[in-house]
Amino acid sequence: MDEVELKVHDMSSTLQPADAYALVLEEVNGERKLPIIIGAVEAQAIKVEMMEYKPPRPLTHDLFLTLMKEVGIELKKVLIYKVKDGVYYSYLFIDKEGQELKIDSRTSDAIALAMRCGCPIYTTDEIIESEQLIEAGDKAFTVKVNMLSIDILKESLAKAVEEEDYEQASHLRDEIRRREMEAEDGE
Repeated sequence: MDEVELKVHDMSSTLQPADAYALVLEEVNGERKLPIIIGAVEAQAIKVEMMEYKPPRPLTHDLFLTLMKEVGIELKKVLIYKVKDGVYYSYLFIDKEGQELKIDSRTSDAIALAMRCGCPIYTTDEIIESEQLIEAGDKAFTVKVNMLSIDILKESLAKAVEEEDYEQASHLRDEIRRREMEAEDGE
């Protein structure tokens, strides 16, 4: 599996849902960008580190890293290894006395930890190729439907119907049906 190193590029608020943010990771030594939709609390944990703000008391990620250091565990790298229905899956690769451990993590937590300890963030070439932002011209970008959760798709469907954008509504309806059928087949 070819790994691609990423760095945090930017974060911006999104419109739907109102408490979601788009965290944009950028390929190191490249131009591809990977957007990840995260919640407000997760965005705050990352934004604090982006701004190099030092709170008077340790935040959860700072506490976790202090605990790791005290027990002799070091975060070596983060790998975003899978995307399914808009949800990104990540591993923390940790060194404990020369033994490598691989721990499943929410991607937003993994990135917040990686930023705090300065370890690299990776994804696969396949993921960045299939999920990257697509330039729509004049500094605008679009994201693919498969990057959004089913709840966001349903909200977008309701909005498309309300605005009488029936072509968009039919695309969203089809994607929702496809995912629901996949979920039924997976049971």
